[in-house]
Amino acid sequence: MFAHGVQSTLEGMRILSPRTVPLGGVRAMTVRRTLPQRGRSTIGAWCFLDHFGPDVVSESSGMVVPPHPHTGLQTVTWLFAGEIEHRDSVGSRQLIAPGSVNLMTAGAGISHSEVSLPTSTIVHGVQLWVALPDADRHVAPFFEHHVAPRVALGDAQVTVFVGALAGVSSPATTFSPLVGIEIVAPATSSFVIPVDATFEHGILVDAGEIRVNGEAATQDELAFFDVGTKELRIQTGETAVRLVLIGGTPFTEELVMWWNFLGRSHDEIVAFREQWQGDVIDGGDDVGIFGHVDYDGLAIPAPAMPTVILRSRRNSASAD
Repeated sequence: MFAHGVQSTLEGMRILSPRTVPLGGVRAMTVRRTLPQRGRSTIGAWCFLDHFGPDVVSESSGMVVPPHPHTGLQTVTWLFAGEIEHRDSVGSRQLIAPGSVNLMTAGAGISHSEVSLPTSTIVHGVQLWVALPDADRHVAPFFEHHVAPRVALGDAQVTVFVGALAGVSSPATTFSPLVGIEIVAPATSSFVIPVDATFEHGILVDAGEIRVNGEAATQDELAFFDVGTKELRIQTGETAVRLVLIGGTPFTEELVMWWNFLGRSHDEIVAFREQWQGDVIDGGDDVGIFGHVDYDGLAIPAPAMPTVILRSRRNSASAD
C-alpha cells in the first residue's frame, strides 16, 4: 500500500476528501461529494462532483431522484455499472449505460428525473455539474447523449466523455475549456497523461490506489493539481484502478450555488425557488421556466431558504 505524502507539493497537488451526503428517502443511496467544499468550489468550470456506488439496487433501491429543477449549469452523468433512465422537461427520455454520457444543459431553467432500472444489479458512477459562464447561462435548455471515444495511453485505457485528450474528442457541448475522462489501468502499471498546462485538474480515485507525480492518492479521494502541470505520471498499486480526471481553465466568475440552482446573487436564487415552488409544487403549472417531466410521482419541493444572505463561493488554495 502506498503511504500518503504531504497534502501539497511543488507541483500543486492537494488531496480533497469526500463527505457523505444522502440523496433522500429512507432506503435511498448516499453519495461521496468532493466538490464543492471549503476552499475549493470549482476545478475549471466543474462545480460539483458526486461519486456513488457500487450500490446493490435490490438493497438500496438504487438511484431514485424525482423531478427537480436546475439553472445556470450543465449536468454530466457517467456510469461505471448499471443503467439509469433520464427524463426532462424538454421531452428527453434516455437510458444511459457505461460508455455513454448524458449531458443536460439547464441554461435558463429545466427539470429532470433520474432513476436506476430495477433490472440493474448494481448502480455505480459519478454525476458532475459544470457552471455556465455568465454570457451563456440563460441559453435555452437542451439535452444530449453521446457514446464516448476511447484511446490507449501506455497501460491505460482512456475514455473521453467531455473535451479532448490524446487526439480524441467528445462531441459533448461545452461553453468553456474543459476535459472529463475515465481512466482504467491494471495493477502495478505506469503511464503518463499529457494535460493542458493552462487547466486546473482533479483526479478522483474510484477504485485502487495510485501515485501521481510521486504523491499518493487512494479510493474516494480527489487529487487536485493547479495550473502549470503539463503531465500526470501515474503509477498503480497492487490492484487495478479506475480514475476520473476533470479539468479546465480556472473559473473566475463569482457563483452563488444553493440546492439545485446556480446563479449570481441571493435574490436570483430566491426568485428561482419561488418559481419552482409556485409553478410546479404549489400550482402544478408546467408552463413556467421549469416545465413538466413525464414522471409517475411527485416532484421534489425546494427546502426552506437559509436565514442568512447567500454569498458567492470562492476558491482558496490555503483552505484545502
